[in-house]
Amino acid sequence: MSIYRDLGKDFDEWFDWIVKEAEVYDYGRYPVKGMGVWLPYGFKIRKNVVELMRNLLDATGHEEVLLPLLIPDSILAKESEHVRGFEDQVYWVTHGGLTPLDVKLALRPTSETPLSYLESLWIKSYKQLPKKYYQFVSVFRYETAATRAMIRVREVSTFKEAHTLHSTFEDSERQVAEAVEIYSTFFRELGIPFVISKRPEWDKFPGAIYTIAYDTLMPDGRTLQIGTVHNLGRSFTIAFNVWIHMPDGTMDYGWQTSYGISERVVASLLSVHGDSTGLRLPFKYAPIQVVVVPIPTGPDEVRREVLNLCAKVLEELRAGGTRSLVDDREDMTPGDKFYYWERRGVPLRLEVGPREVQSKTVTVVRRDNRARISVKLEELTEAIKAVGSDYDNAIKSEATEAFSRHVVRARSLEEAGSLIEGNIVEVPWCGRVSCAMEMELKVGGRALGTPLKILDSDIGELKCAYCGDRARTFMRYSKRY
Repeated sequence: MSIYRDLGKDFDEWFDWIVKEAEVYDYGRYPVKGMGVWLPYGFKIRKNVVELMRNLLDATGHEEVLLPLLIPDSILAKESEHVRGFEDQVYWVTHGGLTPLDVKLALRPTSETPLSYLESLWIKSYKQLPKKYYQFVSVFRYETAATRAMIRVREVSTFKEAHTLHSTFEDSERQVAEAVEIYSTFFRELGIPFVISKRPEWDKFPGAIYTIAYDTLMPDGRTLQIGTVHNLGRSFTIAFNVWIHMPDGTMDYGWQTSYGISERVVASLLSVHGDSTGLRLPFKYAPIQVVVVPIPTGPDEVRREVLNLCAKVLEELRAGGTRSLVDDREDMTPGDKFYYWERRGVPLRLEVGPREVQSKTVTVVRRDNRARISVKLEELTEAIKAVGSDYDNAIKSEATEAFSRHVVRARSLEEAGSLIEGNIVEVPWCGRVSCAMEMELKVGGRALGTPLKILDSDIGELKCAYCGDRARTFMRYSKRY
């Protein structure tokens, strides 16, 4: 049973079925493990998600760049902690044709090292700062765990990485706060519910001072990390000699942050809104917002009138800026077309038959609850916008309310262990790493981290669930992907 709604089958089976059935993503047939193919319809979903993030970054002064895919071993190896974090995941290029290379080249696992090298050449003065770069690229990681479409892959083909440089630690902290706000806006726009946690020390990004992560619950009750924000401190600027000329005339190393998302965002978008029939895409970001389905019954003259009205409706919709099409295929029944577009998550369906021709109306059917309303042609544009907005609010609220029921607090390890299946469980914690790791073993889930903000009233007189000392915060645990 899904935590959001009954998908009608095991979630893993449902997800594999729908990405294939809706022609979103072809996975498992390309002859390199862990690499999938975005199909045209899926690529349009991806494009709309990417453009939303691009707009948010551009509006906050970020600048888009594009770095080379190949990273020399000499650059990747400069920051030792970072390299240790990725050394078992790097793909190496060792030959150019038949000629062995003098320097091994890594397929980009992430870009902190090459960008830091470039910043040492580009940035000299505090007057140039802050600098906020981002790119959408593929990254490659030799994932040894079981791979699955979009969720755990060896080529992350929709990797948005932002990298920023600052003259002071305080400004890097301000940037972390901005990144958290950008990501929160992004996920709320898509209707993907989340918790924000400061990852435990043993699970932070290699080379970072700390990592903040966004996690959502998938329909099978496991959490999926969908975004991360890192304060990198000066690990990379020291390693690459990114010296900044400061206002008082001294020279000092810069401070960096980075933050990323991947196609896991698309996976979660499909999953948290989907149902047993298929996808339910947000109206605002669906590739096709409205499909017009003619129901041409009766004599040829009536059929022509139905198709003519469909053409007029389509023209009206497109003039109003709605992404729409008419499904006039003659080899499918209207019922088959309904099911075809419902599987693909098209938010609104307009039905046009002889009755609509006579009344000069169209019948609007919502994908979420299949509610039907009749709309006059002269009111169509505004009605579609209103119904689409209401539909978006409805599916967002449904996902958010379902998610909130599965973020729970436990006072004891026994209670936490009984709640771990299908939930994010918050357990009182004293702050000692040893206690958190022992609780991880006892609870049977993995640590997500601590909430970013905890009020004293939330803690009260609570005791650490492991050692019994006064609790300082909560540690979150869940079953994780």
